[in-house]
Amino acid sequence: MIRPATLLRLGLVGTRTDTVRIVLTAAAALLTTVTFLAAATVIAVPTVPDGRSNRSPQYGPALIAEAELRTGVTIALFLLAIPVLALAGQCARLGAPARDQRLATIRLAGGTPGQVRALAATETGLAGVLGSVAGLAVFLAGRRLLHRPDEHGLLPLPTDVLPPVWSLILIVAGIPLLATAIAAALLRTVVVSPLGVQRRRRTGRPGWWPGLLILGGLVVTFLFRPLVDWADGREAPLWGVAVIAFTGALAIAVGVATGTGWISHVSGRILRRVARRPATLLAARRLTADPWHGARTFAGLLVCVLFGAGTAGFSAYLAAEFGSWDRVHRILAEQSGQPYSPSDNSFYFNAVTLVNIAVLVGLAIAAAGLAVAVVEGIVERRRANAALVATGVPRGVLARSVLVQTLTPLLPATLVALTAGTMMARALGTEVSSGPRTTTFCDPVDACRTPEDWTDHGRTIEHPGVTVPVPVPLDDLALLGAGAMLAALATVGIGLLFLRRATDLTELRQT
Repeated sequence: MIRPATLLRLGLVGTRTDTVRIVLTAAAALLTTVTFLAAATVIAVPTVPDGRSNRSPQYGPALIAEAELRTGVTIALFLLAIPVLALAGQCARLGAPARDQRLATIRLAGGTPGQVRALAATETGLAGVLGSVAGLAVFLAGRRLLHRPDEHGLLPLPTDVLPPVWSLILIVAGIPLLATAIAAALLRTVVVSPLGVQRRRRTGRPGWWPGLLILGGLVVTFLFRPLVDWADGREAPLWGVAVIAFTGALAIAVGVATGTGWISHVSGRILRRVARRPATLLAARRLTADPWHGARTFAGLLVCVLFGAGTAGFSAYLAAEFGSWDRVHRILAEQSGQPYSPSDNSFYFNAVTLVNIAVLVGLAIAAAGLAVAVVEGIVERRRANAALVATGVPRGVLARSVLVQTLTPLLPATLVALTAGTMMARALGTEVSSGPRTTTFCDPVDACRTPEDWTDHGRTIEHPGVTVPVPVPLDDLALLGAGAMLAALATVGIGLLFLRRATDLTELRQT
């Protein structure tokens, strides 16, 4: 059995690529820790009963001051952690060939399969520990730096609240344990021998159970508003609603990521029937031979597309809601002769912009993982590709087959992710109603100086309300889908640079 000190030392050594992988995995753990700590802070905000509503009067933004809106913030933070966790999985794929060679060397030196798996899991766990501890430090430092009350003494963020100690320990210790458990589970399909690393390929036809996950997650998501109304009516804790929403979104994300296997299998069967060109036929055969390749390759990219579409839909919902408020206030101001000034909602849209930035960063990291997967696929099939070249198949045909094999399942999977993300946002509502609203003003304005003056000159106007439909953000969805496809094209182009070397005829030599 490897001693803990030796296991720790071996988990920290490696090439520059191993260092980059550890740093990126730690960065993903840092983002996850900060996200969960922020959600725990919002949950810990105390609420003061204030007549008709529950408020926290020490905060300026309504997102934090109002208990009902804080629930949405908590759910949004939990949902944001899902693509970050997916990014951690993509980061673990970087430099996999070099790591596999190092693990095989340890097996050749006498290490057992269990020791090798423990070493690989320890590497991920150490990166998780570094990231979670750094995330706690960033959270505590940011809490002090952002504690800046305005001229009225109101705080822009809940920097005066600290989550319970048990939640801090649970988050900081739980994320590395979760990363280690995921790494150990993934290594169950890996066979490390002294001569190399082999992965057990999943056999059989992919089932349609990912579709059930997507549908079930959407059903849970559409129950969000009724559950919030039910909890508000009974003054029940809303953290349970946040957990339910997180579970539904997680089910949708898993369904979208794993459903690519079924899409690849069906796409391969269709291509095999209708294709006439060699490149398409070769891609169809490879899609049906290993349909799970797409699920492994596109998981992070599709999760980012899913939550990018959900964020675009949520932004459209916010714009419709604020638009309805402004229309009612404008009409009331016109009827009363009062000046009208639109409300400043930049805080809310800035928060959405931060989520969009996180999605873009996720797309970049997922694209890097996709490039690694394409290169790995080319390297793994180097002997088969070299044999095809030796029999007269042009390398251009092989390059086009890799392109078709990558993009054929990705296009419908991207459409599914865009649709599912849009439906998640539509669960908030397809229209927004504001009103009825009532306002009281003095006519003329300067005539009301005493309560008796208000009795004589006060006027009351009631507006029945405004209903604004929530549009589907087609432009943002098209831009997101096109960006994902362009990123895939770019990464495939990078991977094809290795094709000539991987199809050298010397690969046919017996070793």
